[in-house]
Amino acid sequence: MCLQGRAAGEHTRVEELRELRRAGSQFRSHAYQRELRSAGLRGSMGRVGTCADNAAMESFFSLLQKNVLNRRRWRTRTELRLAIVTWIETTYHRRRRQQALGRLTPVEFETLLNTAHAA
Repeated sequence: MCLQGRAAGEHTRVEELRELRRAGSQFRSHAYQRELRSAGLRGSMGRVGTCADNAAMESFFSLLQKNVLNRRRWRTRTELRLAIVTWIETTYHRRRRQQALGRLTPVEFETLLNTAHAA
């Protein structure tokens, strides 16, 4: 979770909230959210009870881990970055159907959009 204060003197309060979290407190609970707000802080997750707010990104990173990161060791960050971009552009965007795009892949959606604009 990302905790960001509004004033420089809030370092101690952030540490208290981190301790509360480490002590087993549910960091999405109403009480914890109230403590964050009273300290002028904001958590990085969605609303309480929204179980799927992270599901799409977790799915993406799981696929990235299996298909790119776990395949071999990378000598440089540049080499890894190129492998990630290549995987996204040549595999992920060509196969992954997305609900927000009417169950089309990003490539299919873009092709239809460009065809419609050209006509």
